[in-house]
Amino acid sequence: MTFAAYLRVYVPGDGRHVVEHVPPSRARVLWRGAYGVWFEPVREDAFVIEREGRRYVCPRHPRLRMLEGLLAFRNAYPAPVSSSLVPESLARRAAVELDRIHARQPGVRSHILTSPFHIPPRWLAAFNPKERELVSGPVGLSIRYRTTRSASLRRLQRAARILERAGFDEEAVEQVRELIEWLRPFPSESLVELDYGGAAGLFSDGELATDETAEDVAASLRALQREDFDAAAEHYRRVAMRWAHPQALTFAS
Repeated sequence: MTFAAYLRVYVPGDGRHVVEHVPPSRARVLWRGAYGVWFEPVREDAFVIEREGRRYVCPRHPRLRMLEGLLAFRNAYPAPVSSSLVPESLARRAAVELDRIHARQPGVRSHILTSPFHIPPRWLAAFNPKERELVSGPVGLSIRYRTTRSASLRRLQRAARILERAGFDEEAVEQVRELIEWLRPFPSESLVELDYGGAAGLFSDGELATDETAEDVAASLRALQREDFDAAAEHYRRVAMRWAHPQALTFAS
């Protein structure tokens, strides 16, 4: 079972090829190679949705995401830990192949971010809690948020300003800014989707039905804005407690 959540950008398009989600209960290794294992089809296709009579597509670019993920994973750790996780020779191979992809397809970029086991709070800052939808997942209930790119950028920019003015360290603010920079180049009429995906399988249907993570993130930011640091800390504590077990699995893996 792949316990991962996804942040996707859908751009207007015809979407000739549709890829279906592999239900977590049946997820299996679909590709194995020099860079590890992959739990998705490796063909170039796209997720497709319709909203208000318009079709939107989210290209999967699996090879691109595989290479970017490998290098990002390595760069997340200092030496010599990084080299023990991803050897230098393998990282060089991945970087060369990534350069080739960009040379063949100038401007190609990942439309999907993946988070193992948990939802990063900064992702939720891009959404209004009222945009929360309970949907049927492969193994029970799941949660999904959808909004416009312009709304998500506006909310994230506000979150970055609030964190900066509240004196948060540069790393926390930079993580929000990186998300802003990832979203900014997409067409203004794009849609942004947060999908709990396999991470929903770590909770019961009842826990998902009463999940208020987005509301707690929003409330924490509102409290920071009015300098009510006790209230901000309490709301963030609720987020941390709700996701403590999934977060622990992230590091255990």
